[in-house]
Amino acid sequence: MDIGFIITIFFIGLIGSFISGMLGIGGAIINFPLLLYIPAVLGVAHFTAHEVSGITAIQVFFATIGGVLAYRKGGFLNKKLIAYMGVSILMGSFIGGLGSSHMSESGINVVYGILALIAVVMMFIPKKGIDDISFDQIKFNKWLASILALIVGIGAGIVGAGGAFLLVPIMLTVLKIPTRMTIASSLAITLISSVGAIAGKVTTGHVELLPSLIMVIASLIASPLGAMTGKKVNTKVLQVILALLIFATAVKIWIDILY
Repeated sequence: MDIGFIITIFFIGLIGSFISGMLGIGGAIINFPLLLYIPAVLGVAHFTAHEVSGITAIQVFFATIGGVLAYRKGGFLNKKLIAYMGVSILMGSFIGGLGSSHMSESGINVVYGILALIAVVMMFIPKKGIDDISFDQIKFNKWLASILALIVGIGAGIVGAGGAFLLVPIMLTVLKIPTRMTIASSLAITLISSVGAIAGKVTTGHVELLPSLIMVIASLIASPLGAMTGKKVNTKVLQVILALLIFATAVKIWIDILY
């Protein structure tokens, strides 16, 4: 492995993890397409979809640790929401991680594209008034939260993601959780989810050690910086950035699938 390979993987990890901490996502929605295409275009490496999903599973785990630590003060973490959705998404992600070994690479890409498309639609649904709710007055349907988290976990486990790119729209649009609490809590839920995804990927032998280690180092540096930035940015701006990000990714994935 040459220096070009190390630098490429490191910067991909930095980008994905910074955005992870800022927007409350694990970073897989950024890193999956970047790892799939950028190293191949630059001629430094060529990863299969299975290998990429394994690398992103590891990266998501460490990126979310950094983000959660940055949000641990200030009442941003909703422990009840994290518990209900965390347990459900953990079960789903482990099932999805194991099931991915029976799918083709094109099948994994289609699942990723469908999840991104659903997330896009949800992000563009109006979310009036959710940031006016006091943190200590937040209520949500526990059964609905658990069921949705289980479904997200299965799909996320297949692509090696933590599932936050779909969790965040669900928490904002369906459960009506304020933006900053959604970002912080989704990082904690995604941290739990990534344990199941990693277990599934390691079991099926889809983890490349060197690029995973490089991504981990980048994650521990960039994710806390992203979280600190996210605390200062207007919540409407954060929602718009996330929506555009998911939209661009969905378009790219579906272009590759169809053409």
